[in-house]
Amino acid sequence: MLVTRAFTKKDVRDHGSGNIGATNVARVAGKKVGAFVLLLDAVKGTLPVLAAMHVFPEGPLSHVAVGYAAFLGHVFPVWLKGQGGKGVATALGVLIVLVPQAALVGAVIWGVIVVVTKVSSIGSLAGGVGAIVTSFFLGKPIEYPVLAGVLLLSMVWTHRGNIERMMKGTENKV
Repeated sequence: MLVTRAFTKKDVRDHGSGNIGATNVARVAGKKVGAFVLLLDAVKGTLPVLAAMHVFPEGPLSHVAVGYAAFLGHVFPVWLKGQGGKGVATALGVLIVLVPQAALVGAVIWGVIVVVTKVSSIGSLAGGVGAIVTSFFLGKPIEYPVLAGVLLLSMVWTHRGNIERMMKGTENKV
């Protein structure tokens, strides 16, 4: 929201889908600004988890709790009265730290699907599935793939309007 306003003098909540996330920012302010917002939103997930891993190096449950709290803080920010983004980039940021290979697989799946379909929400959810599957085969603490599953279920919930529009054939293109 702040980045879009700084670059375009527009409130992203009044344009496109009204969502403050990177996809809508890209629609409203351009792909470069959208990519910058995606980076910032991912950092919201990476920094707290890195801090948790530093403070609790042997505490995967702490890492997961902090990661999910970062996700929830993005989706339900107090300063926006609980009207945040869908959490995809923040979830990616969390997974980049905890299971980087799974994050990469999810990001690649998202990218391929967006190129083919031009629908970010399909790519986001499919990427989440890819991240879960990958994370279970990496030999990491079980809490990490479980978090990947919880993040995907949470993203299904945040994308419920997108899913409804997909079923009607009216979902927004990138």
